Amino acid sequence: MDWLLTPDGPAGKFAVMLFAILLFVVVMGVILFLADLPKRVPNWVIAAVFAGPALLLIGFGLLYPGIKTVRDSFFNRTSTEFVGLDNYITALTRDEFQVVLRNTAIWVIVVPLVSTLLGLIYAVVIDRSRFEKFAKTLIFLPMAISMVGAGIIWKFMYEYKADIGNIQQIGLLNQILVWVGLEPQKFLLDAPWNTFFLIMVMIWIQAGFAMTILAAAIRAIPDDIVEAARLDGVSGMRMFRYITVPSIRPALIVVLTTIAIGTLKVFDIVRTMTGGRFDTSVVANEFYTQALRQGEKGLGAALAVILFILVIPIIIYNVRQLRASEEIR
Repeated sequence: MDWLLTPDGPAGKFAVMLFAILLFVVVMGVILFLADLPKRVPNWVIAAVFAGPALLLIGFGLLYPGIKTVRDSFFNRTSTEFVGLDNYITALTRDEFQVVLRNTAIWVIVVPLVSTLLGLIYAVVIDRSRFEKFAKTLIFLPMAISMVGAGIIWKFMYEYKADIGNIQQIGLLNQILVWVGLEPQKFLLDAPWNTFFLIMVMIWIQAGFAMTILAAAIRAIPDDIVEAARLDGVSGMRMFRYITVPSIRPALIVVLTTIAIGTLKVFDIVRTMTGGRFDTSVVANEFYTQALRQGEKGLGAALAVILFILVIPIIIYNVRQLRASEEIR
């Protein structure tokens, strides 16, 4: 079976592709055949036939790696010697990892708040305006770009060349600074401000997502509530504060928590733009660096578990708020 795992050459890869297609056809054929059996077949058998393959794939692709990661976090770099909580202590106390945790905290606080605020303001301003569709398309476009693509674009925007002999700047932002008579800046080199310049890329991407969800929520506010507020003399900022925001609170929570979870896992932007250098690394980038680049499998696994633990409270809060909003309805 080695040829399946390590196909040799184009012919081997083509054979593996044909084998995968054939296996899929056989599995689906068996499932459809069993589903078409007489009604005397127990319901649990039919449920197992349809759900079984998916559960097996989830167990193999999600549960097993998760359990193995937790196990590896208590062992040394070669997974041969039990070291207890040493990896976690290192990840939480060593100076370089404290910088990583600090950066992650900054990302998780700044990105959801600023993205949601910009998306909300944008959604309110363009709501039912003449150029609403065009304006929404404009801010939503970055969502169509991958994180790696966005990182490459903004890396060119931030590019810095030492100002020696009036050398022309490659980065757009630095060239603008030179045009107005200012010195070019090391946007990606100077800590801790370089972290905020990386954060701007994530905000640029996520503001469109926030705007889309919140604009739909604003449109869903019942007209009778808005009209009643206007009859009571409510308008402008008071309408926004006392009517719009309370009415879209469930959508705000979904947007904030969704962006926060995505931000906790941010990897592509940091890896593409700085590689985690210059004190810009975050937890997701660091466990990749430790486990795959430096061979510290145990330490990398501990960082992955820490990231998983950080995500859990956000998910629990999101689920509770969604249930509470459904009960109110």
